[in-house]
Amino acid sequence: MRKLLFLFCLASLLSGCSWLYPSMMLKTPHDYPYSKLNDSISNVDYKISINDFITLRLYSQDGFRLIDFSSIEESGGGSTASTTNTALQSQYLVEPDGTVRLPVIGWIHITGYTIRDAIQMLEQKYSQYYIKPFILLSVTNRRVFIFPGDPGTAKVVPLVNNNTTLMEVLATIGGITENGKARQIKLVRGDPNKPNVYLIDLSTINGIKDGNTILQEGDIIYITPAIRPVEVLLTRITPTLTLISTVLLTITVINSLKLH
Repeated sequence: MRKLLFLFCLASLLSGCSWLYPSMMLKTPHDYPYSKLNDSISNVDYKISINDFITLRLYSQDGFRLIDFSSIEESGGGSTASTTNTALQSQYLVEPDGTVRLPVIGWIHITGYTIRDAIQMLEQKYSQYYIKPFILLSVTNRRVFIFPGDPGTAKVVPLVNNNTTLMEVLATIGGITENGKARQIKLVRGDPNKPNVYLIDLSTINGIKDGNTILQEGDIIYITPAIRPVEVLLTRITPTLTLISTVLLTITVINSLKLH
């Protein structure tokens, strides 16, 4: 009996983490060539992409008064729009062809522009209709995906600010879970077919610099779960051992009754 149990446990251990940790994601081999984390990856300005929602505020006279877009749209896009002191925020979708339809100027190509470049371009377009236009522009549906270490705890976190850091996002979700490895955080960025993967260690104070890495739209932050094979193995095999023990006990009782 003991030999049988020993062989069962040994086979379970040799089967690897895929059996013990079926929920583990984004595994990398020991010799995986991680990308080098440096300041340059944080200093890349976000460029407007397809399916982005952009929020646009337009003022005239370098921001002295706000152009009321609702009046523009009701009047058919003419230059007779009224002005108001109440801030008006309007949201527009970037279409699959890279264009967005804006009041007065209509359809305009906007993908590939940084926020700053888009503002300059739109201010130039609107200067044909308004005196010294002043524009506030932001992308409202930027987000990152974070897996904090335990199954079922993943979250989608919106990037409200352009300079949101890894530390801020971790604080937003309540930090790393008890089963997460602070020393082994993977930041996956770029083309899903050939992404850059950065390995970040936040287990010591020396990792504070990497923790201040500015996140970008679509980043995946995966915190590797801690491997506790003994605990997990016991949890997995306990029902089986209970079943085996019950069967053996039943057989023993039956044999005992036969002898009597």
